[in-house]
Amino acid sequence: MAVIRVGIAQSDVRLSDREGNFERLEGLLSRVWTKSEKPTAIVLPELWDVGYCIDAPGFCGDPETWQAAEFLGRVAKEYGCWFAGGSVFAVTDEGSFNRAMVVDPTGKYVAHYDKAHLFPLMDEDKYLRAGSERIHVNIGGVGAGLVICYDLRFCEWTRLYAVDGAQLLFISAEWPAERIEAWRLLLRATAVQNMMYVAACNRCGETDGIRFGGHSAVIDPWGETLWEGGDSEEFAFVDIDTDVSDKARATLRVLDARRPEIYK
Repeated sequence: MAVIRVGIAQSDVRLSDREGNFERLEGLLSRVWTKSEKPTAIVLPELWDVGYCIDAPGFCGDPETWQAAEFLGRVAKEYGCWFAGGSVFAVTDEGSFNRAMVVDPTGKYVAHYDKAHLFPLMDEDKYLRAGSERIHVNIGGVGAGLVICYDLRFCEWTRLYAVDGAQLLFISAEWPAERIEAWRLLLRATAVQNMMYVAACNRCGETDGIRFGGHSAVIDPWGETLWEGGDSEEFAFVDIDTDVSDKARATLRVLDARRPEIYK
């Protein structure tokens, strides 16, 4: 059994303003932070560093994510927390990516996840490269995975995390308000189908006439909502206990009952 604390930093994002968004996050943490003996992992919204200015890599892109890594490393070390998700606009020699970062409490950038399913309505398929690998991290004895926004609609992808042993899924998103009920439904379905915790952070606010819906949430393996935000900026800490996911999986044995040989 392991118990950790997740922090959900539901916030607005200023388009193309990396320094402003850094200041916003740091100010938010300074107001809400409370100490805990439990390991704490904070998840941020999708593209929290610059928003959807993905058509301007030379202006908005973060080369190899060094700016975000330096900033998150400093903040993680100051508060003694993890950052597990919250994607940035990464520009690399291989192309541009919507990249979720994992930073440990020592400030070390330990892993990243590149969004696998690119969202055509935001032209991601035009400007970004898709990732093709899942990542797993151990946070205080809890096995966790990361996905980003549109990935949530692909049950095949999230199921593989559960099959590989993840008990917690971090989700970063810029999910629009007009489809927020689908977001809420998919969060619960993902938790229930996979008998896992879901810690999801969705952006709020508005950019270029698109309103983002918030309603970040932490869902337990039985589909119970432990916390859900509204449609404005807020921050929540929620404890999760892997004993709940262990008992859920042992009771219903969903993962043991799979028949992958017929899923063709």
